[in-house]
Amino acid sequence: MRRFLRHGHDPVRERLKRDLFQFNKTVEHGFPHQPSALGYSPFLHLMAIGTRSGAIKLYGAPGVEFMGLHEENNTVMQIHFIPGQCQLVTLLDDNSLHLWSLKQRSGASELQEEQRFTLRGPPGSPPSATQITVVLPHSSREVLYLGTESGNVFVVELPSFRLLEDRTITSEAVLQRVPEDYRNRRSFELVEALREHPRNPGHILIGYSRGLIVLWDLHNKRVSRHFLGSQQLENLFWQKDGHQIISCHYDGSYAQWPVSNDDRQLEPLESKVPYGPFPCKAISKIYWQTTKNGPPYIIFQGGMPRASYGDRHSISVVHGSQQIAFDFTSRVIDFFVVCNADPAAEFDDPSAMVVLAEEELVVIDLKSAGWPAVHPPYLASLHCSAITCSHHVSNIPLKLWERVISAGSKQNSHYSDMPWPIDGGTNLAPDPPQRDLLLTGHEDGTVRFWDASGVCLRLLYKLSTVRVFLTDADPNDNMNPLGEDEWPPLRKVGSFDPYSDDPRLGIQKIYLCKYSGYLTVAGTAGQILVMELNDEESEHVVDHAEADLLQDQEGYKWKGHERLKARDEPVRFEPGFQPFVLVQCQPPAVVTSLALHSEWKLVAFGTSHGFGLFDHQQKRLVFVKCTLHPSDQLALEGPLSRVKSLKKSLRQSFRRIRRSRVSSRKRRAGGGITGEVQEANSKFDQDALQEMELAPIQRKIEARSAEDSFTGFVRTLYFADTFLRDSSRHCPSLWAGTNGGTVYAFCLRVPPAERRMDEPVRAEQAKEIQLMHRAPVVGILVLDGHGTPLPEPLEVAHDLSKSPDMQGSHQLLVVSEEQFKVFTLPKVSSKLKLKLTALEGCRVRKVTVANFGSCKTEDYSENNLAILTNLGDIQIISLPFLKLQIRYPCIRKEDVSGIASCVFTKYGQGFYLISPSEFERFSLSTKWLVEPRCVVDTQEITGNNYLHNKSGMEKATRKSRKSGRLMEHALLNDERAAAPVGGGDV
Repeated sequence: MRRFLRHGHDPVRERLKRDLFQFNKTVEHGFPHQPSALGYSPFLHLMAIGTRSGAIKLYGAPGVEFMGLHEENNTVMQIHFIPGQCQLVTLLDDNSLHLWSLKQRSGASELQEEQRFTLRGPPGSPPSATQITVVLPHSSREVLYLGTESGNVFVVELPSFRLLEDRTITSEAVLQRVPEDYRNRRSFELVEALREHPRNPGHILIGYSRGLIVLWDLHNKRVSRHFLGSQQLENLFWQKDGHQIISCHYDGSYAQWPVSNDDRQLEPLESKVPYGPFPCKAISKIYWQTTKNGPPYIIFQGGMPRASYGDRHSISVVHGSQQIAFDFTSRVIDFFVVCNADPAAEFDDPSAMVVLAEEELVVIDLKSAGWPAVHPPYLASLHCSAITCSHHVSNIPLKLWERVISAGSKQNSHYSDMPWPIDGGTNLAPDPPQRDLLLTGHEDGTVRFWDASGVCLRLLYKLSTVRVFLTDADPNDNMNPLGEDEWPPLRKVGSFDPYSDDPRLGIQKIYLCKYSGYLTVAGTAGQILVMELNDEESEHVVDHAEADLLQDQEGYKWKGHERLKARDEPVRFEPGFQPFVLVQCQPPAVVTSLALHSEWKLVAFGTSHGFGLFDHQQKRLVFVKCTLHPSDQLALEGPLSRVKSLKKSLRQSFRRIRRSRVSSRKRRAGGGITGEVQEANSKFDQDALQEMELAPIQRKIEARSAEDSFTGFVRTLYFADTFLRDSSRHCPSLWAGTNGGTVYAFCLRVPPAERRMDEPVRAEQAKEIQLMHRAPVVGILVLDGHGTPLPEPLEVAHDLSKSPDMQGSHQLLVVSEEQFKVFTLPKVSSKLKLKLTALEGCRVRKVTVANFGSCKTEDYSENNLAILTNLGDIQIISLPFLKLQIRYPCIRKEDVSGIASCVFTKYGQGFYLISPSEFERFSLSTKWLVEPRCVVDTQEITGNNYLHNKSGMEKATRKSRKSGRLMEHALLNDERAAAPVGGGDV
């Protein structure tokens, strides 16, 4: 029974674990999923984005980020900053209002929900009576004006959200000053727009959906002026001097209305349909921005001809004779214009237009000729093409980093060089301690290089593999064509393009050697490209090689997609990573595993049919090994085939269950015991196991059959210089693990450098290990004589790692989905194992070696295994003794795509997709932590001339603020080890 008992806790080790391990979800990278609202504070220079899930995110200067989450998880409909304050109000689709504040705490700012409120009508009134359609925060900072579907405008006090019933602007009060014929002809319907007078805060403009616009005197509680529109109103804009208002309408027109001193009915100065005379879409929002030297900027959303361009998502900019309709690839949520925010300024002088589309953020420079786009430092559209795989590389050498940035800067030459216009707040985070790259593979055959060193995930460089192959797309196509005589003058903007020319181009595996600059990528149709970094443009032929993984098999027929056709002629490649050899697997199945050893100049690759080794220096195939089992018919159908044998999969599952039951009965039946006694013993065993607290290292393992589908699926490949034949000589080796629990080991003979091009690399199979439980092998690792994982290729040569101990005996660690097992080398005898909980459905999905440093002792660190299970838990296992150190819940077990997308870093951090467009970053280390830490300074507010005088407005009673949901960004560990982050300080 000793094996069932828990070992006692070591207090010294427990303290050390607290110094090493700590789980934190730190920051979300990428573009918010399903954005629904946009807000901007000209005073704070902060932008806010709300989502359908109830999240609210604030952004300022790079590194300045905040996040809040409404407890209701309802859609955020509107976001409005309180003028001159570090506060904002959100309106949700359940008609509730929420007040948020940026508060200082421990030297940094945090976003906190202060108050919430739901506008309710008298008993028996319909919901539309108080359904809020528009919110106007008054410049006095004391009240909110709420327009509703009933046509009434309610007033609530800030910050208490107390309804001021005596100040309600009713539709009946407005009707008293409207001409009787107009009153009888048209009903009000809902309030469409509320605007404060830019020069007189005692007046507000109210626009109703049927076209009526009134100027309301807040002091005298009456209509000061009215404007009788004939078209359905969409929105209003007030010119800076207050002498003119602009209205935009459902029929695609906009009108200018003069604001005179008399109280008579006014007609518009001009009404224009920009893209008429044919029926046009509604203009939903408009800006009229004055300039000191030239005509105004007229910027409006929509208005395109319905018949020909009804499906376009456009925003038009008109400046004198220059006019461009910016065409977005996803629906426009909202936009704003960055301009001179000083009310005392005579002109607007716009500098940039910020557009929130459904799938990306686009910023247009209005100062530079041609109005180019601005490269965003954050909110990158990660999913411009669907992400298919990820690869993280830590601690990039400076030389490689600079070369990647140089290649990327040439790609981004079409972007504007203007400073980022949203620059509020101050980033307090220290500089990143190292340079990290996150590489993402995409469905369209591209690989994107991201700066993952700090809080802002910034695109450095994009690599495309499309040029190597013959596809329907022309690689020289211009993404932004603009015909000089085209009308409307459309220009494509943004990078979001969800459509792939050919799904076979999708990238499935990536491996980058940071020391040599070699990169290899593998795709959906069995293609493997080996590349090297070139600082100059090049035009050359990409060499081809074919790897037939079924060469020794007969009777197999591939039913999946065809291979991609490679170009035979020279191909022009821009500076950056350029392919020099293509290896094509046959059958052209998805590449499931990939390994690169840049010192030996070898690439190993695996599919569902087998694996091979390629010498990319001599550009020749070394060997292939078929791992296909006779029952693996599904492996021949391919991922893009519609012929999926669901019946066979279910049949095999039931067979496995029956075999498991029969084998367990046979084991208990020995000795001629009767069936009744067997049943009693079985029940007793089950009850005893349920009552007993099992130690976590002893769990039942479910045996699998060799007939299970995809047993030949190659899950992992690993290069190692170790003792494979005998204990006196070590040699290069290649290890491969399959879905059927088989491990293959090959001895490699790599010629010395002086004869490397003359002699071939030779390989010979030395070992074959079959795990008894036949669980898929997901990781292979060799430990040296000190129990330390072998260093990466060229790591020792660059003096970045100690030489491995080649004197003591090496150990082989095989990680399957259900257990960890250590073997001695070269005899491959079992030494140690750690089992996982098969009965609870626990399976290893991801595994890596991570280095954890102590937050208290600079010179102490240790290597451990970080694993992610199919339950979404992260476990840290010690090396070489395989002791469970700690377990953290990280991802919901239902989030299958999030678990599949997870990638660990070398220093105990990780990334996983929480949506198609967002990575969640987490940390397992107390020392390495990247999270926002920033401040938004409120001291400047006191004397700022941005605020209007209160003009006798009633002061609001300041009540105690309720504590709301808190989303805090605080540095939880030693700042010296933290990478830069962004947040805000109030």
